Amino acid sequence: MAASVEVVKPRGQYDEVVVHPLVLLSVVDHFRRVEEDDSEDKRVVGVLLGEYRKGRLDVTSSFAVPFEEDENDASIWFLDHSYLEKMSGMFRRINAKEKVVGWYSTGPKIRTNDVDIHELFTDYHPNPAFVIVDVRPDNVGIPTSAYRLENEIRDDGTQKEEKTFVHVPSSIEAFEAEEIGVEHLLRDVKDNTVSTLATQVAEKITSLQGLERRLVEIKRYMDLVVDGTLPVNHEIMGLLQDSFNLLPNLNLEDYVKAFAVKTNDMMLVVYLSSLIRSVVALHDLINNKRAMKEAEQAADAAAAAKANPKKEKEGPETGKDKEEDKENAKAKK
Repeated sequence: MAASVEVVKPRGQYDEVVVHPLVLLSVVDHFRRVEEDDSEDKRVVGVLLGEYRKGRLDVTSSFAVPFEEDENDASIWFLDHSYLEKMSGMFRRINAKEKVVGWYSTGPKIRTNDVDIHELFTDYHPNPAFVIVDVRPDNVGIPTSAYRLENEIRDDGTQKEEKTFVHVPSSIEAFEAEEIGVEHLLRDVKDNTVSTLATQVAEKITSLQGLERRLVEIKRYMDLVVDGTLPVNHEIMGLLQDSFNLLPNLNLEDYVKAFAVKTNDMMLVVYLSSLIRSVVALHDLINNKRAMKEAEQAADAAAAAKANPKKEKEGPETGKDKEEDKENAKAKK
């Protein structure tokens, strides 16, 4: 019986990058502060901290680093190495498990000098991660894109001397304590006047917009391959074929009927909700006008009483009062 051979990955090699919510908040705060100081549309750069676990790189924290670059000449850039050393040393005192695992940029795309900047972080990690965090408000989908630097392989299997960034799958996850903090934050940000159905519809629209952007990007890539501008990448073609194979068959009659029924049910709920909101609004309007009219009548009565203070108001005579008057008259006789 043949013994199983376990494939040992190189030290620091990872297949997935997991970004935690605290990192996203720190990057957005860094970008907003720099954007207020400088009106130009520029990116910010910082350091990622985390730990490596069996092929998975968890990015749990980060800090900003002073960074400048020339917009006209990509080879001219400055990153405060002394500040990086001091901050990493202080973070190491707070949590020894968190180590420098890479760096981040607000991109939103890879630039020419990113390879040189990436080489700087190889002194802290054998295979650092480069994460682009898209802070644009119109961004749809996951705002993170992770990369690692590897030697480019030719068609014959040999490696080139020049290195290039290779995309690494990335996701956003949180520990239990982080989830509680995020829930409290969303509770303060969430608009309570918006219904759950409206939130679900907005999420569906956002998902469809993200799908549209990905399809447009795939079409653009395929056009460049057909025109000969880009070479054929068999790995990308295989992934596209797998994606197409997972698509459902929309020509089935049962599927079309079920989709139509589900859509009609959702539209019916939206219609009924609109009617209920209109009736409630009209009811509140009538109550408001009624309250205002009663207030005006009370104000007029108070003004009349103030104008004629000696005039006494005589109420309607009741049956009991009439009987008492008759008894008093008999007693007098």
